[in-house]
Amino acid sequence: MTKPSRTNWQRRRAIGALVFLCLMLVLFTVRLVDVQVVSASAITAQAAERRGGETKLWGERGMIVDANGTPLATSVDRFDITVSPRNVNPFERKDAAGNTVEVSVDQAYAEVAAITGQPAAEIKGIIDGALAADPNSPFAYVRKLVTLDVFNRVRALGIPWLYYDRHPVRVYPNGAVAGNLVGFVGSDGAPLAGIELGQDKCLAGQDGASIFERSADGVEIPGTETILTPAKQGGEIRLTINADLQWMAQQSIAQAVQASGGMFGHVTVMEAKTGRILALAEYPTVDPNNPSIANPEDRGSRAFTSPYEPGSTMKMLTLSALLDQGLTNPAEVLQVPGRFEQDGASFADDWAHGTVTMNVAGVMAQSSNIGTAILGQRLSAAQRYDYFTKFGLGRPTEAGFLGEESGTLHPYQDWDSQTNYSTMFGQGLTVTAPQIASIYQTIANGGVREPVQLMEGCYGPDGQRIEDPAATEVPDPGAPTQVISPAAAQQAMTLLEATAQHHHLASQMAIPGYRIGFKSGTAEVAGDDGAYLRGQYLVSLAGVAPMDDPQYVVAVSIMRPSNMMSTAAAAPVWHDVMAYVLQANRVAPSPQPWAEIPTITD
Repeated sequence: MTKPSRTNWQRRRAIGALVFLCLMLVLFTVRLVDVQVVSASAITAQAAERRGGETKLWGERGMIVDANGTPLATSVDRFDITVSPRNVNPFERKDAAGNTVEVSVDQAYAEVAAITGQPAAEIKGIIDGALAADPNSPFAYVRKLVTLDVFNRVRALGIPWLYYDRHPVRVYPNGAVAGNLVGFVGSDGAPLAGIELGQDKCLAGQDGASIFERSADGVEIPGTETILTPAKQGGEIRLTINADLQWMAQQSIAQAVQASGGMFGHVTVMEAKTGRILALAEYPTVDPNNPSIANPEDRGSRAFTSPYEPGSTMKMLTLSALLDQGLTNPAEVLQVPGRFEQDGASFADDWAHGTVTMNVAGVMAQSSNIGTAILGQRLSAAQRYDYFTKFGLGRPTEAGFLGEESGTLHPYQDWDSQTNYSTMFGQGLTVTAPQIASIYQTIANGGVREPVQLMEGCYGPDGQRIEDPAATEVPDPGAPTQVISPAAAQQAMTLLEATAQHHHLASQMAIPGYRIGFKSGTAEVAGDDGAYLRGQYLVSLAGVAPMDDPQYVVAVSIMRPSNMMSTAAAAPVWHDVMAYVLQANRVAPSPQPWAEIPTITD
């Protein structure tokens, strides 16, 4: 048999090697196509998961502060402690002496638990559960929203498989103080009520994002973070409210509502010369830190959103209009019968009397419905309606509070005879608490109505005021308006002071050292069907001090008191709040002596 030649053997070996090389080339080509084309997306995603991570950068919500910068709503840092279950292993660290020691997994669980207040078994259960669901689990929560102190203590343990996410959380440092105005946010941080919701455009921050690289064991590689989108801090809303005065007023109205058995109450304090609301306190109210414990109807501001028939505090508007038109004066004497019967209208005073002689100051001091109607009919319905609107009724104030009601002021053409007269003394129309305060502010300010202010403005992170109302939703308050003449306003002030001197609550309302003026009101309350409820009233007081140089207006209302169904229920609130604001702001006492204003009620 002939043996293959050496040349043939070499040729076959060369061909085999070539075939092998071609086969390898084909395999490499197929793998390259798979990596770069077929499986490229999956491989890229897997690499990103192993090598990189994206983190949300929280845009902090702006603060709500009072006129002095006291925080009423702010954000504090809370932290989520998370774990990479697949990377949970013993690790090494230095002890106090600088020696390297190994820390077991169980020891790490116990150390974390001692700080977070969890059982160590709970932390172990979290990690074991995550691995049971996914043996390659990269993420689980150990504890959510821990404080900065807890975060710092856990981080100091140096556990390499724990991670931390920062979350700003909304808090209200003064609790229920101004809670009716500030509002609150939900558990997800979304605004739900009050200024938090109404001024969200100013307050809301904008979240950003960053990206970083991880090592093979899932730990972030230092120095690899890149900011993709920077976070933007929200603006700051500055209120006209004084937190100390607000707190004091809330305590006072709470005590009065509880003592009188009322349904609710509110007290408004306004600067006479500016229209700025310094306090608007309500009871019941809400603590924004825990709004769920308050009844739903108590979580907002009734003062802004629940109009009511004011009763006799409206007589000052009617008399001011008459004084402005020169149709009466405080000394004019009237004959006031025991009942008013005219044009189909019929009503009486709240005390029985025959025909009595009264001057106009006496009409106010005795709060005579009949005397007010006799005087008020000297103005046409159209004239009185015009004064109502000039004083700000029938429309929301300039405060810009979300959900603020306008009250009810029907066109005068729609008034029947009874309504035509009852609107003169505060029935047949509705108002809000800031509207009533604004009426008295106008009278106290020489007849000039200042726009009602609750917010000074929205301020950016740089401390500069953002002037564009459209960008912040903080309203432009507009310009002051001369509603009645200075002379008429001075005469109206005389009527207020006459009431304070001769009212049956004069001794309870007096503030030593200061001349004051006020008007009381007791309004019947209508039910859901529009009919007045028997024996149910809203009692109120509104007034000014000091009369020689008006600085402040205080208006108080209590709905449906059951233990004390008269303005005596509101008197302690008016007295205490007005005395506090005068003394806290060091308002000079009134010059002595005071002239007594005569009233005729014989």
